[in-house]
Amino acid sequence: MKSRLLSLVACCCACLAVMGHVPAAAARTLRAVASFSVLADVVRQVGGAHVDVTSLVPPDGDPHEFEPAPADARRLQDADLIFLSGDGLETWFVRLARAAGYHGTPVITSDGIVTRDMRENGRDVTDPHVWNSVPNVEIWTRNIRDALIRADPDDADAFRASAAAYLGRLQALDHYVRERITTVPPDRRRVLTGHTGFGYFGREYGVTFIAPQGLSTETEPAAADIAALIRQIRASGVSTYFVENTADPRLVQQVARATGTRAGGTMYVESLSPPGGPAPDYLSMIRHDVDLMVPAMMTSHEPPP
Repeated sequence: MKSRLLSLVACCCACLAVMGHVPAAAARTLRAVASFSVLADVVRQVGGAHVDVTSLVPPDGDPHEFEPAPADARRLQDADLIFLSGDGLETWFVRLARAAGYHGTPVITSDGIVTRDMRENGRDVTDPHVWNSVPNVEIWTRNIRDALIRADPDDADAFRASAAAYLGRLQALDHYVRERITTVPPDRRRVLTGHTGFGYFGREYGVTFIAPQGLSTETEPAAADIAALIRQIRASGVSTYFVENTADPRLVQQVARATGTRAGGTMYVESLSPPGGPAPDYLSMIRHDVDLMVPAMMTSHEPPP
């Protein structure tokens, strides 16, 4: 009897020992939806393994001309968090939210960014392309971190650590861009692109961008505007033009033929490339664009006095 009792006690102790080593329940995984691929990448960098991120606009997709599908409405319905850049970029979101029956409040990651305004089609509009200035994406990163912490406070330390690491990489990228741009004489820092998507880059790093289209790839310039642009390019000394991965290249190519500028490659302005391409993430996108434009600017000739 005594031996049986001892065996029972030993068995119970073994069971308790095993139970003591049962792992805790897995941390919560947030379901996040981001409006376009550049923003989705930054959310992934901050969220890490704790966030499952879906981009509504796919790589190589145009966030201006995006047409939501029924599957996108379901993504909104299933999401814990929705991230938008804001400033008029996602004009289609209201229509999508209505179709999805979404009544929440999306996270506007550009809150706190000093925006730039310009005249387009006779009215004042805000330039939504804030991410083409690296310091602006540092603001994105902090806003994303804070939103994730509010949604999942149990993983706050992980979000803070991921955000801090990514901010360090952004600061290194910003230093790289500034170093590369300073190798170009100021009077040669001019680039011809398809549409006005690099305004924040130009403001931050001292580069002038010339484009036949306005802030949206949907706008069509008048013939008089094209003629004025051709005169501006001839006077400015720009020698190279770039097409964009999301925009129809025909207009900028037409201007290039009229001005004798040569092709310099494809730049990524508002959408990443697919995996395996030259710009599969934000850091790669900015490096790719800078490494294309710097040699092109060096070949520009001095404008006439």
